[in-house]
Amino acid sequence: MLVLVAMLFPCVSIMAATSVDDLKREVEDLRKRLNEKKGTAAPIGSKVDDAVAGKYGPNAAVTTKNGKLTIGGLLQIWNYSVQEDHVDVLGRRVDTVGVAGTNETRDNSTYRIRRAEIKFGIDIHENVTGVVMIDPAAEATSFSPVPSNQGLFKSTALMAPEYDAVNGPGLGSTGEVTSVQYGTVQHGQGGVPRLLQDAYINYHGVVPHHDFTIGQFKPPMGEEGTRDSAYLDFAERAMVTQMNDIRDLGAQVHGSWLQTEEGKCESGRVQYWLGVFDGAGDFFGTAGAVNNGALGQFQNRSDDNDEKDFAVRVLGRPVWNKDAWYGLLELGYSGQCGVHGESGSHDVTSNPLNGLNREQTHAIRHAAWAMYKPMGPVRGMWLRGEYGYQKDRAMPLSVNAYALGGGPNGEQLDPHPFTRDGFYVATGYKLSDSIFADRLSKGGFWNRLFEPVEFAFRYERFANIVSEDLSNPDIRTDIFRTSVFTAGVNYYVKHYNARVQVNFMIVDEEEDNNGNADVRGIREVKNNVLLLTYQIAF
Repeated sequence: MLVLVAMLFPCVSIMAATSVDDLKREVEDLRKRLNEKKGTAAPIGSKVDDAVAGKYGPNAAVTTKNGKLTIGGLLQIWNYSVQEDHVDVLGRRVDTVGVAGTNETRDNSTYRIRRAEIKFGIDIHENVTGVVMIDPAAEATSFSPVPSNQGLFKSTALMAPEYDAVNGPGLGSTGEVTSVQYGTVQHGQGGVPRLLQDAYINYHGVVPHHDFTIGQFKPPMGEEGTRDSAYLDFAERAMVTQMNDIRDLGAQVHGSWLQTEEGKCESGRVQYWLGVFDGAGDFFGTAGAVNNGALGQFQNRSDDNDEKDFAVRVLGRPVWNKDAWYGLLELGYSGQCGVHGESGSHDVTSNPLNGLNREQTHAIRHAAWAMYKPMGPVRGMWLRGEYGYQKDRAMPLSVNAYALGGGPNGEQLDPHPFTRDGFYVATGYKLSDSIFADRLSKGGFWNRLFEPVEFAFRYERFANIVSEDLSNPDIRTDIFRTSVFTAGVNYYVKHYNARVQVNFMIVDEEEDNNGNADVRGIREVKNNVLLLTYQIAF
């Protein structure tokens, strides 16, 4: 013990000799040294950040100086085979004068980049979002539509070849809208500027239950036409809803109540849309110069009249509960009307009005739809249906049959307004949502292989074949319908982000057999389609 005391005594003497001021100075010196070490560490971290910031690749962060940027996309690659026929839909009967169109540009099997969408969304403010979506594949007009008889049809008297050195491409056989449309198929010519799809600003969170949009976007028409292309039940929209898959320039207000998902305005059980749009062109897509291949689309173009189109859309979800046996039910209606064309002469041969060769026409279109997904023992099943109607005036020189009209190639000079309508009904069964889902996902290899499968079936009928009337060809237009039955299988590799679709379409055209077959000869074409689609969406 004495030894221990002797050892501690000098330390106690030193501590006693140290003042409080000395201890404070030592603490301050220690703090300074620690701060200096922190300061020297910061530049090292900064250099590392600078080096990493220049890198890119999988999982690399995307940042913006102001606001939150989101990027999405959709890539769809088609591989389709069309049944071959050597005579087109307006081909004459074998017992009549003339040679029928060969149908050679509409039955070629091919690969196709159907959609290549890139979408940018920027939340520049808590109440302001900007959206831009481009689709380079929309520029490619040198592919046959699906089904291959889509569009307004025309044909000349002598049924000249689909291409010859005198008349050029397209004169003398079935084509769409203008006399050179077949040239775009035969020669891969470009079309009207449709690269820019969506370009709009959305204001939200200011007025309760409402948001406001201005720019270029889809008018609120129908259900399937306005649905995101990544979420279609089949590879392509039904014929009657393809006419709603268009953009226009305008402004829109949207109201939504009784949200089923927090923070999502579009999830309301009761919703409405009111919009005003330019309404350039016509609902048939025939406006535009006759000989330049312009399809008269609504988007990316100046208005061609002094009026506006007004659109309304309402939907209600009377029952909406995924956990109850009654499931999900949606009912909706939409309509759009306006004055298309400009006052003045519509006779493009005797008294043309540059770029405005249509009389003012009160145009209108409607759509009504229903969707039901029952639950309980039949969950996984879904049913959809939609009806569409449109009335407008086609561009003069846009529809003809066998040179009955008075245009240079027999086209209509004074087409009066006409209507087209149609519908589709569809059903499907998704195994991953069914009562068998757990058994399949936890089963063996074959069970897990079939778990992502969905079966789908659709029947549709649409007035898509348009030809001049026999008794009054320059004024009246006759309508013929096409029926299509589609059987499909969807395989969800990773939900809708990675999906493969197989569709087989049985196409049946209405024939002109009311005593006029020897004159016009609208016929059934062998044009069934087998379509395989690969999809990546993010």
